[in-house]
Amino acid sequence: MVHLYNLHPFGSQQVVPCKLEPERFCGGGRDALFVAAGCKVEAFAVSGQELCQPRCAFSTLGRVLRLAYSEAGDYLVAIEEKNKATFLRAYVNWRSKRTESSRVCIRLVGHKVEAPFSQTLRDQMSIVEMPLSEAPLCISCCPAKGDLLVGCTNKLVLFSLKYQIINEDFSIVDFERSLIIHIDNITPIEISFCVGYVAVMSDLEVLIVKLESDPKNGESISHYSHETNKPVKQAEGTRNETLQLESDDFVICQKPMELLGEKSEQSGVSVTLESTGLADEKIKYFHVQHLLYRRFAPDISSYVLSDDIKLHSLQLLPIYQTGFFTSDRKNSSQEKELLSLFCFFSLPHVGYLYMVVKSVELMSVYQYPEKSQQAVLTPQFLHVITSSRTGTSVKLKAPPAAEAGWNLYIVNTISPVQLYKEMVDYSNTYKTAKTQGCIHLLSEAHLLVRAALMDAGQLEPGEKAELLEAFKDSCGHLGDCYSRLDSQHSHLALPYYKMSGLSMAEVLARVDWTVEDALQKYERGLIFYINHSLYENLDEELSEELAAKVVHMFHVAEPKQLPHVLCSPSLKNINPLTAVSYLRKLDTSGSSSVLVTLTKAAMALRMGDLDTYRNEMEIHSEMKLVSGFILEPRLLIQQRKGQIVPAELAAHLKDTQPALLVASVLGLQKNNKIGIEEADSFFKVLCGKDEDKIPQLLVDFWEAQLVACLPDVVLQELFFKLTSQYIWRLSTRQPPDTIPLRTSKDLINACGHYGLIYPWVNILLSSDSLADKNYTEDLSKLQSLMCGPSFDIASIVPFLEPLSEDTLSGLSVHVLCRTRLKEYEQCIDTLLERCPEAVIPYANHELKEDNRTLWWKKLLPELCQKIKCGGEKNQLYLSSLKETLSVVAVELELRDFVNVLPEDGTAAFFLPYLLYCSQKKSLT
Repeated sequence: MVHLYNLHPFGSQQVVPCKLEPERFCGGGRDALFVAAGCKVEAFAVSGQELCQPRCAFSTLGRVLRLAYSEAGDYLVAIEEKNKATFLRAYVNWRSKRTESSRVCIRLVGHKVEAPFSQTLRDQMSIVEMPLSEAPLCISCCPAKGDLLVGCTNKLVLFSLKYQIINEDFSIVDFERSLIIHIDNITPIEISFCVGYVAVMSDLEVLIVKLESDPKNGESISHYSHETNKPVKQAEGTRNETLQLESDDFVICQKPMELLGEKSEQSGVSVTLESTGLADEKIKYFHVQHLLYRRFAPDISSYVLSDDIKLHSLQLLPIYQTGFFTSDRKNSSQEKELLSLFCFFSLPHVGYLYMVVKSVELMSVYQYPEKSQQAVLTPQFLHVITSSRTGTSVKLKAPPAAEAGWNLYIVNTISPVQLYKEMVDYSNTYKTAKTQGCIHLLSEAHLLVRAALMDAGQLEPGEKAELLEAFKDSCGHLGDCYSRLDSQHSHLALPYYKMSGLSMAEVLARVDWTVEDALQKYERGLIFYINHSLYENLDEELSEELAAKVVHMFHVAEPKQLPHVLCSPSLKNINPLTAVSYLRKLDTSGSSSVLVTLTKAAMALRMGDLDTYRNEMEIHSEMKLVSGFILEPRLLIQQRKGQIVPAELAAHLKDTQPALLVASVLGLQKNNKIGIEEADSFFKVLCGKDEDKIPQLLVDFWEAQLVACLPDVVLQELFFKLTSQYIWRLSTRQPPDTIPLRTSKDLINACGHYGLIYPWVNILLSSDSLADKNYTEDLSKLQSLMCGPSFDIASIVPFLEPLSEDTLSGLSVHVLCRTRLKEYEQCIDTLLERCPEAVIPYANHELKEDNRTLWWKKLLPELCQKIKCGGEKNQLYLSSLKETLSVVAVELELRDFVNVLPEDGTAAFFLPYLLYCSQKKSLT
């Protein structure tokens, strides 16, 4: 229901002098007004320097019954009566008619104009006559495409707007009769047409249908009739019975009815389509979708239908993607996306507004204080002419007896901003009472400004800026209302305050703090706004005074939220003593007791009271403290101006309890309270490192991620981070900046991704004297990862270059990498050259199953060759050869064993192995 407020949007008026009493008038776009009187139509200018002056005039066949203008096509159409016959005529190119005596071209609809007449048609008005088999009753022009719909008894005729192309520079407006819509049981008194939507109104009924252009069930394009569904015929029978009873001196009054969507097909109104257009027509309508049927009950006190119950002012109002519809005459805005379509119609005392696009529903009901004569809906206003006062933009006035002629008054509305200000002032009368009237009136003012902004294409830059300021102001007023009313819609305070552009401090300044603290009651809307604003990490720090008021507010209204509120960066200036005093009053028996403890500890740290801080932190176990940080991440991590800023408590934990800090951030990540990149950035900022420098605490965090096996962590990315850091520190001999939280043994025992280091690796490093323990730890962690089951060894190859093979540690990593890549022969060569003592342990560990042949195909001949060459490592080679022969003697048959032995070898040396090989069958 819509309330009525005594506001007047009219600011000025213009007087249009008329010689005869105006019978019909209509607007001609933004710059013209058409007035029909007698057998003549006059066009008046309503903009520019010639304001309210005649532009042109032209004669009609007779008295004008209906008059309509279409911006698309820039034409005027009229139903004219002469000698009790009615005619339908369209007046095109009317702007070229300068004088009443100027020549006029009259042509039939669809008549092809020859090229030689093009110059004549360019400079003169044309009248297009559209003959009909039945008398036209009403007309409507589509505001988007300019198509013309004509209402006759039991049918509607659609004329599509066309352009006859005369040459490259000139085309003329024409029409084509493309469709006949047969509608039984309704005689239209008004119709409205818009982009395929058709609204038909009789004295007591309104029907809205949509013409669909997509064929159903493979329907072909042909001239045929299409009826609606069969249930209509059943309802139609009821209507016929009603008519028969009425003829027998009975009056049957049907019940009021409202049918929406598919149910409207049961109205009993039969709709049939008959295509009359050309076969190559671009848009053809194939079937009908029923949207709405509404029937009202007549006054049964009289046999004659009373004017008090008749419908009037049927209208379809479209809203498009770019705002409300505007057109540039010939180039009509056909490409605009239709966002919504509204249908308005009115009884003398009540108006109805329906939305008919996407869903059909009643949007508003308008109660008039007096009987209405006519109503017009615009994007911003509903203008109504009532019996005793005028509410529309046009009115008539009879002249004094001494004067000849009539005056037509054009009433101009005041600017939306001025009307908005008046509505805000008027709303103050409801403000103290805390009624819905204040919200309703401010909502209407808000919608007024929004509607004006949607049509921003017609505004000057200064007007748009003024409207934007009014829009923000209206949002602030609505935010105030919803914040102070304890209603189910109080949460709307948040979006309205956000749209107002007010800061939190400015919103708090609008709160009435004069009430005594003990009696203060803070409504849900204000609490909801403040709470959400504090969670949004706004770059706004409240003063100590305002921060204290906010804390008191939550202490009174939402005490459980107090620890969270105190962790907001916006309350950075709160006095810690004040905060602690409120925290001590809280009931800490619930699950949030650890959160209260951590908040107290953070406040004690701000005051420099380390004893109180330690006492608070010792109340709960480390795992309990981690759960508290998960409840409120801002105890550790805050954001200011889009940047991550570690809290003071996080900086203290870094120095005193780094393991707790790492575990807490890991808990935040596990509970989706912080992202991977955010966590990395947090540790870098906390440790004061540049983007390309990695602190040990971050390495500890990465290792903790591997141990925790978080599901959202990409393993290979984490491996890459760790191995890159290990390799960098090994290659540059850079020790970690802090003591690592876990050793390599800890990681191997706790994490399946860290594997046991192969035995031959330890032997390889046994002769390397490394004094730096941290260097040894990084090397062991790297080797352990490379020995693990999950590591993609190929990914590390490009990054091993800085790690030199000149050292045994570097050599171990390179050999380990080649081994994982199954480059065994190259590894054997390297070990024989650099560390012969590791060859046999390497072969025992790696040369198994399919690779066992390398014992005699690779290792045996290489060792024999090394011994031949001699040298200081000869004894090591000889020892390795004996171990190799022992393995080969077991693996091969005697004949095969003899074939792999060197031809120039000493028989006595190989004899024991030959004897073992020959006797192994009997031994087994």
